[in-house]
Amino acid sequence: MMKFVPAALAAVLALAGCAHAPQAVAPVPATTAVAPADAPVPGPSADDNLNAVAWSQNASEHDFIYLQTFRDAREKLLKAKNDPNWDALPKDDRAAHPSLKGRKPAVVLDIDETVLDNSPYQARLIRSGGEFNEAEWAAWCNEAIARPLPGALEFTKFAADHGIAVIYISNRAKDLDDATLANLRSAGFPVAGKQSFLGLGTFVEGCEQVGSEKGCRRQLVARDYRVLMQFGDQIGDFANVPGNTADGRAKAMAPYTAWIGERWFVLPNPTYGAWESALFDNDYGLPRNERRQKKMDSLRTK
Repeated sequence: MMKFVPAALAAVLALAGCAHAPQAVAPVPATTAVAPADAPVPGPSADDNLNAVAWSQNASEHDFIYLQTFRDAREKLLKAKNDPNWDALPKDDRAAHPSLKGRKPAVVLDIDETVLDNSPYQARLIRSGGEFNEAEWAAWCNEAIARPLPGALEFTKFAADHGIAVIYISNRAKDLDDATLANLRSAGFPVAGKQSFLGLGTFVEGCEQVGSEKGCRRQLVARDYRVLMQFGDQIGDFANVPGNTADGRAKAMAPYTAWIGERWFVLPNPTYGAWESALFDNDYGLPRNERRQKKMDSLRTK
């Protein structure tokens, strides 16, 4: 999970294509401006994140999507393992180590909102009327009580039981490594050792990481493994996104759309992500009400 940063750095991090930070938005204060006589009658003041978190925590549909995704992947996993030419890394991440021969099979998973449920942290922000901040996020992570998302535990155990390495790539800050590993283990996830967890501070020799992009860490995995599947809730969990705009995101994924549901498995996250910041030009320095207005402007009514 990416950290919230000052506006001066926001544009740089956005280019990474993996803005994986929980950006909760509290209610926007009502304006005192007088609306035109012909303006629509406004409804209740909206909270951008309330419905998203309520859905994540209470909707059976949410859980069923996760179960469906992980069950479908499990059914396809052994077939992928037995195909020596099967690989789920994008070409840029595989380029330095193109041969698959002799490489051990692995699956790569994001952590937050992919295998661990952080919606209680989001709920706390909504109740307090606050936004994401590093101190509260770190405190939540250090509690190490995030629960497994439906189907994730069963899938990762199945993979490990069949000799497939389970590797977690996360954008949590380096000082949260121990708490994250403790949380994964206490939740029952297979963790072979620290080498199976690649956090934000992971150094990869010969590869320059930009912001929070995961490409260097995927390249590190490519040295030893043939990746059968990738799982995440952001497109940056699968491939680097050169520019976090609608066009940039579409171009990054265009070569791999056939892999969705076969090699890449995408989970729903309506609460935060690069999809959101792309709507307001990745400018977290904008006042909250201006960010909200830009998101409103993106809505289609036809």
